[in-house]
Amino acid sequence: MVDQRSGCPINLTLETLGDRWSLIVIRDIMFGNRRHFRELQAASEEGIASNILADRLKRLVEAGLLSKAEDPSHKQKSVYSLTEKAIQLVPLLVHMGAWGRRHLKVTHELSVRAALLEEGGPQLWADFMDELRTVHLGAPAKPGAVPVSERLRAAYEAAVADGAKGAKGAETG
Repeated sequence: MVDQRSGCPINLTLETLGDRWSLIVIRDIMFGNRRHFRELQAASEEGIASNILADRLKRLVEAGLLSKAEDPSHKQKSVYSLTEKAIQLVPLLVHMGAWGRRHLKVTHELSVRAALLEEGGPQLWADFMDELRTVHLGAPAKPGAVPVSERLRAAYEAAVADGAKGAKGAETG
């Protein structure tokens, strides 16, 4: 960010995150644990182009929201990790998901995690942020903590399975 329009915190946040793809990339790393370029591109629900993804990853690293490291398992791959700055976006993303669920036509499968996070409230968000710190920053895991990511994954998989059952019933009915 070289030219800032103002010192307004909302403006500055939008200048950092307000393009079409930045929050989608952060979402996919945060909620999908997609940490490599190819994972981010291949599993993109929105179909991000490779040049756009490369640009956003570079911008997010420059903005201090992601870090990039060599993948020890493959010399030509990089692993992207959330920084503390990005992890602190969890409440914002929860509120965006809640707003979208209330005001827009969303699919059950893609909104079930947003619903779980919204209903879980600030304690669940804090637990998820702690889990992200363990995964992305190497912080020690809290003993006995049930991974929030597992709960989110299970809810998503159940919604997908329910959707598949509903679609199959519609075809045969």
